[in-house]
Amino acid sequence: MSRSYEIDMCSGALIPKILQFAIPLMLSGILQLLFNAADIIVVGQFTGSQAMAAVGSTGSLNNLIVNIFLGLSIGSSVLMARYYGAKENDSIHDLVHTSILLSLISGTVLIIIGIILARPLLSLMGTPSDVIDQAVLYMRIVFLGMPAMLTYDFGAGILRAIGDTRRPLAYLTAAGVINAGLNVFFVVCFGLGVAGVAIATIISQYISAFLVLRCMMKSEAAYRLSLKELKISKSKLVQIVRIGLPAGIQGAVFNISNVLIQSSINSFGSIAMAGNTAASNIEGFVYTSMNSLYQASTSFTSQNVGARKTERIVPVLLSCLLIVTIVGLGLSTLVVIFGRELLGIYTGDAAVIEYGLQRLHVVCLTYFTCGLMDVACGSIRGLGYSIAPTIVSLTGACGLRILWIYTIFRLDHTLFNLYLSYPVSWIVTFTAHIICFIIFFRKWKDRTSLRAKLARASINASR
Repeated sequence: MSRSYEIDMCSGALIPKILQFAIPLMLSGILQLLFNAADIIVVGQFTGSQAMAAVGSTGSLNNLIVNIFLGLSIGSSVLMARYYGAKENDSIHDLVHTSILLSLISGTVLIIIGIILARPLLSLMGTPSDVIDQAVLYMRIVFLGMPAMLTYDFGAGILRAIGDTRRPLAYLTAAGVINAGLNVFFVVCFGLGVAGVAIATIISQYISAFLVLRCMMKSEAAYRLSLKELKISKSKLVQIVRIGLPAGIQGAVFNISNVLIQSSINSFGSIAMAGNTAASNIEGFVYTSMNSLYQASTSFTSQNVGARKTERIVPVLLSCLLIVTIVGLGLSTLVVIFGRELLGIYTGDAAVIEYGLQRLHVVCLTYFTCGLMDVACGSIRGLGYSIAPTIVSLTGACGLRILWIYTIFRLDHTLFNLYLSYPVSWIVTFTAHIICFIIFFRKWKDRTSLRAKLARASINASR
């Protein structure tokens, strides 16, 4: 194993190492978003606003279905960081092989779910009749790539847990270039519309999955993957589920509120849908940049938990909160300033652009509070507590947002009022997460101190 790919998260200055970890991760997330952005831009420019609305309207629904399984990859990554910090190589071996096999099984299950439920769920969301057929087609094709998407996410999560964020970036770069080229090839040259961009997406996903698996199979480190040794370790699966399932449920239920918001946006018609699609896609680039700090807070906290470096836990949280604020405010301000030009990349329809600007001016300007919320949640998960932040997130962000839709939005049926539910829910949930972190950190610190005293007592007794 080349140690140049790893980051020592348990010693040294934090901010430079967090940036070393987070910047490639930001770029990786941006490339993943470019998969979807390329889809939306190509269909928006060459097929029309209805096709653009069809692609965009599936996003929250796809996330609702997929997020439970993606949550399991978070559990795998947290455990990998902890075992790596504690230098438990046998546990790393078992975790890697359990995780990859779990990703393949989960992806196969998702193919079946996506194909069967695409039309009934899109109908339930109130997807307009001029959009739904294309949306169903796009969603069904995209779900054929779920085994590849999950395999990449699990594999990349394992690499990132040891601090290797550069190779996953390289693999996504290669896949992203291919995706963009195939979008133009299928849509412009063959006129395949939404089917063409969906096919391009899944081809690129299988390429990125192949590259990350190849990396793990060629490694000489404890995380080396052997296809012959793929098997489910019951103990590791239980731990993955214990940490990852609450995170997955949180992501899925979070998207229930997003589905309700998408349904509310659908009531304003396909032009408003297209504007929301373009704006939310632009915001996604800000979010994924901030989300790299969520992953940094989780990995750095978890590795230091494994190494029992109590004194570094709070500084990790504070450093990540500082960086995510700077990143979120800086990028959001740029997006709002150049909003009209950015939306013009997606569509030439003036009405669609105006609807998109409505969202950017409310949601994007306050997006840094979402980053603060996620970083605090990530630190709690890094400590090994997963159920509590899930309950807090679902109550504060998801529950409050749903309540908002059925009360305040119903009284004032405007897009501005609908979008206002986002920053309100982020601020409330961030505050609750900080309170939870203080409580759980004190519990973990007391427990660690007690174990150290018992260990010293045992050593003294043996003498």
